[in-house]
Amino acid sequence: MKKQSSLVWLFDLDNTLHNASHAIFPAINRNMNAYIADVLGDGTNPADEATVNAVRQDYYQRYGVTMLGMVRHHGVKAEEFLQAAHAFDDLRAMIRAQRGLVRILRRLPGKKILFTNAPQDYSQRVMRHLKLHRHFDAHISVEQMRVHGKLQPKPSRPFLHKLLAMNRLSAKQCVLVEDSLDNLRAAKSVGLRTVLIKGYTPVHLHQRPAACVDLSTTSVLGLSQRYRQFLV
Repeated sequence: MKKQSSLVWLFDLDNTLHNASHAIFPAINRNMNAYIADVLGDGTNPADEATVNAVRQDYYQRYGVTMLGMVRHHGVKAEEFLQAAHAFDDLRAMIRAQRGLVRILRRLPGKKILFTNAPQDYSQRVMRHLKLHRHFDAHISVEQMRVHGKLQPKPSRPFLHKLLAMNRLSAKQCVLVEDSLDNLRAAKSVGLRTVLIKGYTPVHLHQRPAACVDLSTTSVLGLSQRYRQFLV
C-alpha cells in the first residue's frame, strides 16, 4: 500500500460499532467458561466455576485476551477456542446497534480499517448484518495479529508497529476508536490518536485515569461533529 496523507481510522468492533454487552458478550462468556471448564477438568468432570473464573481473569490480565493464555499454557488451538466461544444459535437476533452508523462512516474522511480481537468469521457476519462492511477498506481480525508467527492481539505494541510498517503509515495518521482503555493506552504509547467509546462498556472499567484518550464519546455517532479535531 502506498503511503497515505489522509487519516486512517482503526475501528474496534464489539462495544464500539455495536452493543455486544446486550447479548453477545454474555453468550461468549458462557461458551468460554464451558470450554475452559472442559480443558481444565479431569477428563470426566469439568473444572469448578471458581477455578474457571480465576484462570480467565488471570489470562486476560496477563495477555489481553483469555485465548492466548489457553493457547500458551494448555495447548489449545486458537481456531478451536475462537469457534467454541463464538458459537451462537441466532447471532442476527443478538446484535444491537444504533441507527445512523453508515451515514457517519460515509462522512468521516480517510480510510477505515476494522481492527478487532474477534475472529474473522464472526466479525464479518456482524459487519454484514449492520451493512458496514462496504465502508471499510480492510479487515484485521485476531487471527491476523501475528508477530514472527506468534499471536499478538491487542493491546500488543509490537503488532501496532508491524501494522504501521506494513502499510507505510505514520502513527499520527491513525486514530484508534475503541472501548478498551488498555488498547487505547497501548496505541497512545505508539503515537496513535485515540477515541474512547464508553456507552456500551460497564462504567467501572472507565474509572482509571484516561490520559491516553484524545476524545471520549458515548458512541460512534458522537464523531459526527467532533472528528474535525483529528484533521489538524
